[in-house]
This record gives sequence, structure tokens and C-alpha cells, in this order.
Amino acid sequence: MTFSIVARSADGESWGVAVASKFLAVGSAVPAAVAQVGAIATQADANVAYKGLALSHLDEGATAEIALERLLEEDEGREHRQVGIVDSDGGAASHTGRGCVTYAGHTTGDGYAIQGNCLAGPEVIEAMERTWLESAEEPFERRLLAALAAGDAAGGDWRGRQSAALLVVRDEAGYGGNDDIAVDLRVDDHTAPIPELERLLGLNDLYLTASSEEDKVVVTPELESTLEEHARAAGQPDFRTWVGVENLEMRVAPDLSWVDRRVLEIVRAG
Repeated sequence: MTFSIVARSADGESWGVAVASKFLAVGSAVPAAVAQVGAIATQADANVAYKGLALSHLDEGATAEIALERLLEEDEGREHRQVGIVDSDGGAASHTGRGCVTYAGHTTGDGYAIQGNCLAGPEVIEAMERTWLESAEEPFERRLLAALAAGDAAGGDWRGRQSAALLVVRDEAGYGGNDDIAVDLRVDDHTAPIPELERLLGLNDLYLTASSEEDKVVVTPELESTLEEHARAAGQPDFRTWVGVENLEMRVAPDLSWVDRRVLEIVRAG
């Protein structure tokens, strides 16, 4: 009882899933992804074993279509399942079992699979696809979330709203560059889960993503003095300690040679 989009970015560097449902903690059941391997959403009468199985098949070289065939042929409950898969090359496949609650359907294209069940109607999937195709210039995470929001605006899950999730993977995109999880956000129980997910994504961008070269501002002696003064005014002994207390390590150089422009905005706002 869910709608989702599974996709690969146009540059072939990211894979992700955005999902929403009238279901508690949908992010715990539906999405899975591994960088350079692929992504999957398993829903309706979700078979959560599909996640590990599909990614294993993909990792062994199976296409999305072959991985899907293998999942279904081994599952007697296939007619109550819905699943979307995108592989490392952007190949996409989706399945909607005949036993899924109406309206249920899916569509696939180059690098994406969109699927939903218990929907207000086919317009939900149509709106998601249209928004996905029209937002090619947007950052991948924002593009996924925009498609999800479009589906919700078109009626979404006819039972109502409860949870949403966004999972994006990319090589070395995680905290400190030590894993591939660029975004892993979940709104488990909320009256407006997609707007709340949008708010969290903004915080994720600030606290859990690395600064781009364009965002880095060289710390001159004069700027260093300003930073240190700010830290002391905030009750910290030095700026390095303030950075740790505020969880901004991803946006300041370890040697304080540069600071992210957004951190400077926080400092200058006082």
C-alpha cells in the first residue's frame, strides 16, 4: 500500500529510492540500494527478502529484468507483490501482481521505475513520471523527492498519509567519506510526511554532506579571528571545539584552512 520511485542518476554515479505510504515506518521495509550495484523498492505485500536477493543478483551481473524474474519465479506470493528495480547501467524493471490492491500499476523508463498500489488512480504514477522527466536539471536527491511530492499531490495513497523515506547511495558519499550512503532519511509517523522529509533533506545537506569546492572559503588571519571570537561568544574555548559541538565537521577543514560559506552565514548571523 505504497508509491515509490527507484532510479539511477543521469551521470551514472547515484542510485536511490523515494517512497511514501499510509503505513508505519515505510522506510524500514521498502527501499534498499548499493552504490555501483543498483536499487530496489519492495512493496504491497512486501517481501523484504527481495532486497538482499535482488542486490545480490545485480552484484553478480544480472540486469534489472533478470533479477526481477529470479525473484518472482522463486516466490509463490508473487501476485501480491509489487517491486521496482534499477541496475548499475540504469536498466529498469517493475512488477505489479494481480492481487495488489487497486489502483495498482507501474511504469519504467531509462534509469527509473515508478510503482504504486492502493492509489487514488493512475494519475499518481503519471504525475510522478512527468515530474521526474521534467526535473532533469535538479540534484538527484531533490529530483526523487519532487517526483514523490507530485504523486502525493495527485492523490497518493487513497488511505491517507503516514510515512515517507528517501535513500540515496553514491561512492564515498557518506559521513566522512567512509561509506556510500549519501541520504538515508525516514519520517516514520507524521500527518505530512513528505514536507517533513523535505525539511530533513535540507538539514542533511548542511550536516551530512561534504562541501563543494565552490562552497569553500579560505580562512585568512582576519577571518580566523572572527571565527574564534564567535566560538568564545558561544561559550566554547575555540572554533574547532565549536564546530564539533554544532556537528559541522563535514563543512570545515580539519586544519581550519577553509570554512563552508553556509557555516560563515551561521557565524555572521550571530
